[in-house]
Amino acid sequence: MNPNLRKRLLGLLFAFFFCFLGTAAAGEIGNPLMPNELRLFEGEQARIESALPVQAQVSVDRPDVVQLKGGGSSRMGANADFGKGKPLLLSSQSAGEAHLRMKLFGQIPLKTVKVNVIPDLKVIPGGQTIGVKLKSSGILVVGHHLVSSPGETKQSPGEKAGLKLGDRITHLNGIQLKDVRDVASIVDQAGKQKKPIEVTYKRGDRVYTTSLSPAYDEQDKTWRMGLYIRDSAAGVGTLTFYAPEQGVYGALGHVITDMNTQTPIVVGSGHIVESSVTSISKSESGEPGEKRAHFLKEGRVLGTIEQNTDFGIFGKMSLNPEHGLYGEPIPVAFAEHVKEGPAEILTVVNGQKVERYTIEIVHVSTQNVPQTKGMVIRITDPRLVSKTGGIVQGMSGSPIIQNGKLIGAVTHVFVNDPKSGYGCFIEWMLQDAGVMLKPGQNKNLKAS
Repeated sequence: MNPNLRKRLLGLLFAFFFCFLGTAAAGEIGNPLMPNELRLFEGEQARIESALPVQAQVSVDRPDVVQLKGGGSSRMGANADFGKGKPLLLSSQSAGEAHLRMKLFGQIPLKTVKVNVIPDLKVIPGGQTIGVKLKSSGILVVGHHLVSSPGETKQSPGEKAGLKLGDRITHLNGIQLKDVRDVASIVDQAGKQKKPIEVTYKRGDRVYTTSLSPAYDEQDKTWRMGLYIRDSAAGVGTLTFYAPEQGVYGALGHVITDMNTQTPIVVGSGHIVESSVTSISKSESGEPGEKRAHFLKEGRVLGTIEQNTDFGIFGKMSLNPEHGLYGEPIPVAFAEHVKEGPAEILTVVNGQKVERYTIEIVHVSTQNVPQTKGMVIRITDPRLVSKTGGIVQGMSGSPIIQNGKLIGAVTHVFVNDPKSGYGCFIEWMLQDAGVMLKPGQNKNLKAS
């Protein structure tokens, strides 16, 4: 045969096999294509189906991490046959990284797949309504106030000094501010002494200083900075999970922002407490409803608030809160394991009783990095629709369960279709809580 023709035929043959390889499906893990990387928890199994018309040989370099079974083999090991309608079964053994190498006819390399085995992780789903009490790090500027000074036009000394909405004032004249009540005495003293105040503030991650001269408010007979300021926020939401081994929790599924500036609140301190739902304002098209709840007077503090991220609030918690449906931890799912189809959420619509409600996951986004809108969900349970109209404010953080695994949390409602909304993947919440590794992190999963 002509050498050039032989090369051309071999090239076509390789292209043919690679096309078939690319259509292989990892059925157990919900990936429609043969992936370049697989993630498994310790003790988990994955079944990979193949459209290869011929048999390939697969080997693993770390059988202590993952073992294989395929073809006619009945035992797990470091080698297996794959293809011709025969699936490949992977069984994770211990945490670590392994590589599957696939060869055609035992000689021709086809594909290498990296397998990451993650330490087994289970958490307790929540669903309880919680009260959130959050104090910001510094004093937040939420508006400018015009001061009526004698003989002068109305002005805002703070605006004149360059302070903007969303700035966080951390020090006045070198004195660290721990409470909004600390401000009045410093401003009054500077005003009486006719001295400017040195203001230290943060805008984003950068620190600035400016000089502010208080103005005397003739109407209220006091010295003012000409700023509306706030240092705390409060509200209700839903607990998503409690991780007993690490002693931490996650809730809300979205960041807490200041109502005036819409900037994320940087946590100074805070805690979550027991709360009880008193009534529901139903959602209607164009008007999201809300849970009306109150903090229990004798309700105990459930946990601290140490982080406020795009995926919710996180902190320490020592005990599984009461009124939950789960007393023991259940498995969690990676983002790529989530499938369109039926699921359920856990939430409270009356008092403190957590109940299950059916939903449909109508769309799942492919996310290799943390993003907030991981899935689109739709409430299908007629009981919940009759009580709430769909998703309401205060329901954010409600855990989403699919096939016995915690997969995510409710985050937002669609204003014009309140039966539908967004959910985030639990994986990103677990990363922010510190119970699941982020890329590049040390493999010590214990919370400090």
